[in-house]
Amino acid sequence: MVQCGRSTQYYAVMARLSRLYAPDTPQLVQVRFTRPLAPPHDSTPSDKLDLLSDWLRDAARENRVPVHGWALLNDRLALLATPPDKSSLARTVQAVGRRFATRIHKGRVFSERYRSALLQPGVWILPALIWLERLPVQHGYVDDAARWPWSSAAQHTGQAVATRWTTEHADYWHQGNTPFERQARYRRLLEQGLGSSEAHRLEEALFGQWALGDEAFLARIGRESTRRLLPAKRGRPPKQPDAPLQADSEDLPEGRISEA
Repeated sequence: MVQCGRSTQYYAVMARLSRLYAPDTPQLVQVRFTRPLAPPHDSTPSDKLDLLSDWLRDAARENRVPVHGWALLNDRLALLATPPDKSSLARTVQAVGRRFATRIHKGRVFSERYRSALLQPGVWILPALIWLERLPVQHGYVDDAARWPWSSAAQHTGQAVATRWTTEHADYWHQGNTPFERQARYRRLLEQGLGSSEAHRLEEALFGQWALGDEAFLARIGRESTRRLLPAKRGRPPKQPDAPLQADSEDLPEGRISEA
């Protein structure tokens, strides 16, 4: 509620969620730029994307954040990483933003705080990796994710040399016993893409800034997470039945006492 002058006006104010973090838990992250790097019909802003990818690499190294996958588009940055502490990921994004504001666009460069979701390994890591590496395809930049130079797709499919600043997640390593097997299997998964239901669950968790996993995973990380993992249920809590009235002691039959 906000009181202004003689009248009282009511505004629905949504409290900003604190950063969600749990130790040793991967996060899918996305931050949108205030304005695109180039107008829609202009050529790809290669020089700016090169700078941003260099800044991301440097910031991840400086803050010791293992990055498992990443993608830079004309209007956003997305990455999959396992931050070593609750502030290292924020410092990484902020470092990119500071360089962005000095070299490319003056002033505010991100349209809002970055959004992130905690993901269960063994279940949601590969879908998240596929989701972010297919963003250039989804938005019409290329028809093959591995052809977009500003993402980790080419190295995961064997079409580029692996960079020294990224760290492959165990879920990717489990795709095969040799680099060739892993790359071939992952390429098939990347070309296939995600089903609409799977993509929707990822996006819902990301944009809502929640955790995604089964009950056992949520229970485990919930003991150490910085805040609640799932949105509160909507609506009023269910009405509790009225407690039975308790008679006064003098109204009870002779020989009985109240159990209160």
